[in-house]
Amino acid sequence: MSETQDKAIADVPSEAGGTGAAGATGAGQPAVKPVIAAKAAKRANASVIGMLIALLVCVLAFLPIVLMNPAPKSNGYRPNVDVAATAANAKGVAGFTPVAPEPGDTFSPNYARWASGTADGVPRWEVGFLTPKQAFIGMVQTRKANPTWIFQQTGSAPVTGTRSAGGHDWELRDTGKGTRSMILNYRGTTVVLSGGAGLDEFSTLAAAVVKAMDAAPAASADASTMPGDTGSQPPAPKP
Repeated sequence: MSETQDKAIADVPSEAGGTGAAGATGAGQPAVKPVIAAKAAKRANASVIGMLIALLVCVLAFLPIVLMNPAPKSNGYRPNVDVAATAANAKGVAGFTPVAPEPGDTFSPNYARWASGTADGVPRWEVGFLTPKQAFIGMVQTRKANPTWIFQQTGSAPVTGTRSAGGHDWELRDTGKGTRSMILNYRGTTVVLSGGAGLDEFSTLAAAVVKAMDAAPAASADASTMPGDTGSQPPAPKP
């Protein structure tokens, strides 16, 4: 037998488990872990990097939008409304001195305007206030109030009584749904306060309204008789 044949026979494993290199891979040896090919690993890394780049592009795209629309501050937006100056400008067209109440720094006006009343025939002075408890009270003043207009301004609320404020009894109306109104006919004009604030805040604003009206000239007495009117009635005709 040649040397080459002897070497081939030696490399063949025996039935008893084999010898040499083949025997070294028996059941007692750890399993060989699979190895990912270099190209496959490169493709996997490229996919992950691509997703990260796409996410970054999305964030950069939406970042300017977020920066241009910042979240509101906790104290809310407070417009700079000069009620007294706006009232002075409206005096010429109003025919009376529009009231500019000063209920204190804790009340913040958010609008003041003169409404011509072309739709309902009742020109009026309007001011809105944000109260210390973050509720709202709207004030309306006019010389030409009428029962229908009062009914609309108060949200069809029924009369529930009176409330004293500023030394006067205001007519109180309540819808029973969280909104209420206080009405006073005084010095030639009718003032209506309406909103969802508490009665204590209504009273504070009402007292400031009376104080401001007392400091201004009275309007000419040509308004209709309305809630709280104490004007004299014309004498009855003689028979």
